[in-house]
Amino acid sequence: MTNRTSRIVACAASAMLLASASYSLANPRVGGAAMFENKNIVENAVNSPIHTTLVAAVKAAGLVNTLASPGPFTVFAPTNLAFRKLPRGTVDTLLKPENKGQLTKVLTAHVVPGTITSDGLKERISSNGGSYSMKTASGDTLVASMRFGQIFIKDENGGTARITTDDVMQSNGVIHVVNDVLVPK
Repeated sequence: MTNRTSRIVACAASAMLLASASYSLANPRVGGAAMFENKNIVENAVNSPIHTTLVAAVKAAGLVNTLASPGPFTVFAPTNLAFRKLPRGTVDTLLKPENKGQLTKVLTAHVVPGTITSDGLKERISSNGGSYSMKTASGDTLVASMRFGQIFIKDENGGTARITTDDVMQSNGVIHVVNDVLVPK
């Protein structure tokens, strides 16, 4: 290869790396699936292989249209593994039609009206003496705090979830992936 050809190949490789980095920043991956800022919460969630339980629950509760609406919403989205941490049989019981009200309450306890990014949470935690209370769509309260540089969300029962992937921007809000299910009172 000539010197000129080597430089062209190196420039092309650099351009591809930059394009790839910019794609990954613009479209973060959740569970290996790209999330697109121009899609709504439901449109993105259905593509996440680590949120199949959450998607099934949203469908069973009849919340698809709500979470696809303009919002905006901040969703603390528990993974499949988070749901598996619940006592055996809990998810199956919640998914039964006769428990739709209870399922709806659990799911809406993960939704805060408005768009709150991780920087917004950190700022509010800092300016409120180390914790920030948020009213959920279910009427429950979640409290955000920081430990070791990470954001934790506590439910009214004292259960705590850690944000594992933050700022997955949606056309109608933001998703923060969490490692535990937040249980309302």
